[in-house]
Amino acid sequence: MKTDGMTPITEDDIANYLANSPDFFERHAQLLAAVQLTSPHGNRAVSLQERQAEMLREKIKALEHRVMDMVRHGNENVIIADRLHRWARSLFQVRSGRALPGTVAAEIRNHFIIPQVAIKVWDVDARYAAEAFAQGVSEDAKTFAASLAQPYCGVNSGFEAVNWLEDTAMAMSLVLIPLRDGSASSHGPAFGMLVLASPDPQRFQSAMGTDFLERIAELASAALSRLRAA
Repeated sequence: MKTDGMTPITEDDIANYLANSPDFFERHAQLLAAVQLTSPHGNRAVSLQERQAEMLREKIKALEHRVMDMVRHGNENVIIADRLHRWARSLFQVRSGRALPGTVAAEIRNHFIIPQVAIKVWDVDARYAAEAFAQGVSEDAKTFAASLAQPYCGVNSGFEAVNWLEDTAMAMSLVLIPLRDGSASSHGPAFGMLVLASPDPQRFQSAMGTDFLERIAELASAALSRLRAA
């Protein structure tokens, strides 16, 4: 409403006044009891106090869900860390260099429940040059492995490494893990690559975290380093 040439009062004016007058409702306490709002849980009218209580309950419920998610993710991480520990322990028990690559792959499959796992290692000592794990890798595949700064997770886009698997038709999603000296995220040359595959196209996605995969890469690389040519 506009009277006597004065600018009409807006909702923003009222809101600003109340925000800057914290004692207003102390002087007019009866207004709080009289205010009626619409509940989000139906069309019934509720008091301001009841509406505030509902909002608090909703916030508490949202926080409870966040805490439950954190606990769930924490438990999942503990399980993965335990599997990683048991897998690493199995590598220390392998005495034969020739058996090591196969053990790396088999134990990943068993501990992490991966349907298919394959591994190739190149630039190996002459003693291992005739082994299956050291053959059948093109220069393009070696260059591709060296280009990976972190494990690849995603759909099967026709990578050569898929041919290292027993059943290529069942490799719908993949993890390709380069093996190299030092940190998994370094840009040094690769001397091998691990392939994890699943028939589930959603099992390995581009948005998934790679922290544990990088730990696998570093541990496998350290164990397999004894196969390399001097």
